[in-house]
Amino acid sequence: MGKLFDLDSPLMRVLSKMADLMILNLLMIVLCLPIVTAGAAFTAMHYVLLKMVRDEDSYLLKSFFKSFKLNFRQATIIWAIMLGIAVLFIGDFVIMKGNDTGFPESFVILLCAITALVFCVCMYVFPVLARFDNTVWRTIKNSFFMMSLNLPRTILMALVYALPIVVILISPIAFPLIILFGISLPGYIAAMLYNKVFKRFEPEQEEITSDENFTVLMDDETEIPTEPVDEGTLSEN
Repeated sequence: MGKLFDLDSPLMRVLSKMADLMILNLLMIVLCLPIVTAGAAFTAMHYVLLKMVRDEDSYLLKSFFKSFKLNFRQATIIWAIMLGIAVLFIGDFVIMKGNDTGFPESFVILLCAITALVFCVCMYVFPVLARFDNTVWRTIKNSFFMMSLNLPRTILMALVYALPIVVILISPIAFPLIILFGISLPGYIAAMLYNKVFKRFEPEQEEITSDENFTVLMDDETEIPTEPVDEGTLSEN
């Protein structure tokens, strides 16, 4: 019985991870409230979640705020772009709903498809920014590339992110659970899904086809030749 409550026991590891996810979720809620800091908060959350998925030892708060500070500028720019696109799409749907004459069905389908595509790319933007060092534009391009490369898992990620909303709509009594785990838990499951595709662009793997070479810069500043996601330089934070 004593071994069940050892610090290294499976039960204690699960409880520890749940506690970390709860702290991370509450931290996300606080930092998303000002809106302007949400992009950096999502980036920092994915930085921590990927470490958790890979069982890399790290201090949660220290790692979170390290990434938050390091990526604040780029994350905020990307977040502003995402908000602008969201407002544009919402405006289009409002106009379509309020138009009595109606729109061609093909236009509605096309708009829904573009919205879904943009959403799927956005799911990768902050994880890519958290893991790799690149310009804003190349981060977005790499996110699109990884989304396409990881399409089956991308669909699962979209369903996972939608789950808290569905739970709230079906059972509002579950709202306290959403407060505790509604952001971090779907993010953790998503990190499990995109972890494999990320590893393909890290120094251990060199299996990408292109003419141009680039270098992945590791923490010890050792340069390892590999091949690019695009023409940009891809390096680890």
